[in-house]
Amino acid sequence: MEIILSKQCESLTGSLGRGFGYYIKTHKSKNGKPRFFSQRSKHQVPPDGHLRFILTCAKLAQNKLHIADVKVPCEELKSALHEAGYFIAMNYLRLEIYTASDIINLKHTFGL
Repeated sequence: MEIILSKQCESLTGSLGRGFGYYIKTHKSKNGKPRFFSQRSKHQVPPDGHLRFILTCAKLAQNKLHIADVKVPCEELKSALHEAGYFIAMNYLRLEIYTASDIINLKHTFGL
């Protein structure tokens, strides 16, 4: 998942809290501008940790304070839903990339 920062935030790395098993990591792009991505921890990750991390980033994007948006590839979202046991929601994914608003809509539709 790529995390798009708001204009007020230059950098955001590290954990968003305990219990996710994921954190935000910086990668330099070819033009030298940093990009931010989710990264699975080397430590234990709970079955719903990945999905909760995606949902948390999407909720933060609604406020547009630090995170402006997220881009979650369909396969990553399917994997997170599968790990968390949301098999029905997983079967309804059709987009190639899911944004924060798409993820919030899925949350409301399937009660994630």
